[in-house]
Amino acid sequence: MSTAKPTASTKSKFFRVAVEGATTDGRVIDRSFIEQMAATFNQQLYGARVWLEHLRSTLPDGPFKAYGDVLAVKAEEVILNGVKKLALFAQISPTPELVAMNKARQKIYTSIEINPKFADTGEAYLVGLAVTDSPASLGTEMLAFAAQHPDVNPLASRKQDPDNLFTAAVETALEFEDTPTEPEGIKLSDTVKAILKRFTNKTAKDQLQFADITEAVSELATHVSESAEQYAAAVTRIETLETALKESNDAFAAFKQQVDGTDANPTQRPTASGGAGALQTDF
Repeated sequence: MSTAKPTASTKSKFFRVAVEGATTDGRVIDRSFIEQMAATFNQQLYGARVWLEHLRSTLPDGPFKAYGDVLAVKAEEVILNGVKKLALFAQISPTPELVAMNKARQKIYTSIEINPKFADTGEAYLVGLAVTDSPASLGTEMLAFAAQHPDVNPLASRKQDPDNLFTAAVETALEFEDTPTEPEGIKLSDTVKAILKRFTNKTAKDQLQFADITEAVSELATHVSESAEQYAAAVTRIETLETALKESNDAFAAFKQQVDGTDANPTQRPTASGGAGALQTDF
């Protein structure tokens, strides 16, 4: 999962993007693919972006620019037509354009792009997510045509790798919400939990695991160091305030003592003493 510093932004709730067994250009999504994508996805390792119709433009302002990023994925079992299947759910951070399109009921279907053997891990990885208004074109008709005529596959030009798979597009209920900035402690906890979860996957590669350990320790060390500095600064401020309060209390006590010793009747003239015990007159 992403370990980028959280900021106030819009993100979606988790929504289903693929199910085991769904056909893609002549191939089938194995249950292991779903499990591996859920276990291996890491936005820092390779970020999957949201594309229009699986098309990637080299220009930042064209109609086929990126429309967001996948933040996290997870696997859960669902019941479809009375059959239990493993499904992949994704959470995305959309651009304002994608939010506007979705509110206008445009591009309401999603399809994912899977690399069956990503990098040197030998495991499936989610490398892209597409939004579309033509479920048949990325589902039944086009995929069936691609399976029968691989040499003229109309989707070939949209793939980063010839072996990548496009899943059949399914209708998606996208719900977006604004999320406040998370406290650093929550960020650290989520990061470490997400990374350590990777070790439950027995097929994960040692090199990737060691890299994650280094990442987690570095994150923890940074957090502890910052917390220690913040604590020391807080202690210094408290000690300064305590010293100032003591000085104020001492000054107030001295002033109160002076007031208590002052004659309560300021109109009475104090007695003037004369010689030999006699009172002196004013003249």
